[in-house]
Amino acid sequence: MGRTWRKLAAAAIVILAGGGVLAYRSWQTPARTELTLYGNIDIRQVDLAFESAGRLAELTKEEGDRVQAGEVLARLDPSTYQDLVTLAEARVEAQRALVAKLVAGSRPEEIDRDRAQVEADRATVVDAQLIFDRRSELLKTRSTTLQSVDDARAALDTARARLGVSEKVLALTVLGPRQEDIDQAKAQLSADEATLSLARRRLDDTVLAAPSDGVVLSRIREAGSIVGPTNPIYTVTLTDKIWVRSYVPEPDLGNVKPGQTVTVTTDTDATRAYEGWVGFISPTAEFTPKTVETPELRTQLVYRLRIFIKTPDDRLRQGMPVTVHVPLGG
Repeated sequence: MGRTWRKLAAAAIVILAGGGVLAYRSWQTPARTELTLYGNIDIRQVDLAFESAGRLAELTKEEGDRVQAGEVLARLDPSTYQDLVTLAEARVEAQRALVAKLVAGSRPEEIDRDRAQVEADRATVVDAQLIFDRRSELLKTRSTTLQSVDDARAALDTARARLGVSEKVLALTVLGPRQEDIDQAKAQLSADEATLSLARRRLDDTVLAAPSDGVVLSRIREAGSIVGPTNPIYTVTLTDKIWVRSYVPEPDLGNVKPGQTVTVTTDTDATRAYEGWVGFISPTAEFTPKTVETPELRTQLVYRLRIFIKTPDDRLRQGMPVTVHVPLGG
């Protein structure tokens, strides 16, 4: 009986001791003050190509060179596109002159010219009428031939016809161009101006400029190459904005909010902390093992974050692993 009590007492002591240790450890474990996440500086690259085809005449940058937004990186031979612009400009000028002529209508000199032609044709008709009448009278006395009278009648008909034509020409000259002709000429001018704009844009496309600040990662083509719109010339790493791609586990999702201030450190210099803020939280989970998860598997889900760096420097390189420190309880 005594031995049994001793065993029970020993077991109780062990249980109490274990509980005390657990209670001590729980009391000693401090509350978390920050959430630590891991990620990488996001890789942002762009392949630069011409929108026109031609011979590559010049490249201004080498691999590793820094570029600024709008800086010229390469040029195509512009001679063909310059000729197209010159041709389009000539067509536009010719059509503008035609439109101006139609809108202005007939000049006074043109009206006077056609009126003078009408008067001349009227005089011809009068003269032909006199000849016809005279020969008709002579025919009555058989002093001329019937053929001579027929010739005079034909000359009179021809003179009258010419007078009719000149009178209509004068009427059209006085009225001026038809509105339909003016509208057609204006429409053609608009088409020619659009062709000129397209030609100028193609000429501008012979210059390749940097879309943003960055660093030349690859120089793919060399001067003298024949390139098309689908042929990349450079690959440029963009540096105008630096952000971190990180992931937060599903249990800690409530501790991260858009706009929240965080700090970012790198393995290169752990003492240098970069200030940033949470710019984006993915609305969907990633790396999901299957469609329906148990409570245990749900804790393995993560959500993608985009964290912007406020004042980046040259020590932050794309693809570099970083640590993100998210303050808690603030």
